[in-house]
Amino acid sequence: MAFKPIYWFLLIHFLLQISRVYAKVPAIIVFGDSSVDAGNNNQISTILKSDFPPYGRDFYGGQPTGRFSNGRIPPDFISEAFGIKPMIPAYLDPFYDIKDFATGVCFASAGTGYDNATSDVLSVIPLWKELEYYKQYQQELRTYLGDDEANEVLGEALYLTSIGTNDFLENYFVFSERSKEYSIEEYQNFLASIAQNFITELYLLGARKISLGGLPPMGCLPLERTKNLLSGSGCIETYNDVARSFNNKLQEVVDNFNEQLVGIQLVLSNPYYILSAIIQNPQSFGFETAATACCGTGLFEMGYMCAKINPFTCSDANQYVFWDAFHPTERTNGIVADHIFKTCLTQFL
Repeated sequence: MAFKPIYWFLLIHFLLQISRVYAKVPAIIVFGDSSVDAGNNNQISTILKSDFPPYGRDFYGGQPTGRFSNGRIPPDFISEAFGIKPMIPAYLDPFYDIKDFATGVCFASAGTGYDNATSDVLSVIPLWKELEYYKQYQQELRTYLGDDEANEVLGEALYLTSIGTNDFLENYFVFSERSKEYSIEEYQNFLASIAQNFITELYLLGARKISLGGLPPMGCLPLERTKNLLSGSGCIETYNDVARSFNNKLQEVVDNFNEQLVGIQLVLSNPYYILSAIIQNPQSFGFETAATACCGTGLFEMGYMCAKINPFTCSDANQYVFWDAFHPTERTNGIVADHIFKTCLTQFL
């Protein structure tokens, strides 16, 4: 019967088209802080770690990986959405090598920021060092794939960045050095200039598809709400104002680069409004609460204070927007990543 050969021809043609779509983004390359760190801090001398239970209890195999969540984080979901792989490994993790990194790698470090002074607070990897690791990775990839194929991967890869929250919550609003030196707007401009330089360097190194991450409603993180206890534990709206204002400055950076740099495809992946919607009305997204986190009392614990010996940790993280007092649950990460993918990243398909 003639329809069988035609059927198989059409099916093969369809599958080839799908593979070509996915091939447009052959790898996901990640820079930033704890919102996207897959475990690099495990390998450095810092107190800011999460490579112990109950972190990772809902990850594959129930293993803590150094991700600051009960499971996966946004780059993992985004990689999966592009049909690449379900998790992005940390560059410093000795379990992985260039064969794994060829389709995606994470250079992020929890606690870091645009400002070098921010990374100094908890002795984590500064952004400039993340970029040095990326240059090292480029050399390794060229050795592994050959120059032509490696350059193709590096040029077609999607570069994700998520950074900046710590510059305000861990640095500017905590220590006086930067706040004496800069007004809040001046500090935002200072950070935006660093973001601009970072994007320029990535571009000069061959990156063309870049997602610049915006700030979340950082005044609504459980830790910040706990600091606002005397005022009813509501969100600190001045911090949210700063986040929105800084995101506007990042959007200006994006717009300018898209006009000035030939071939660049730069987008602002702004998590502010989707996270704000979840936090303001968690029940509509299937959560019980956003005011407190799952881990411990949910008021202030993160890192080592969120260890397994803490008797107050919840049994079902899916009911919580936040896993610890600073970081979302896997379920929240999935919702945010899906929103970012559909609203910002589909242009790379």
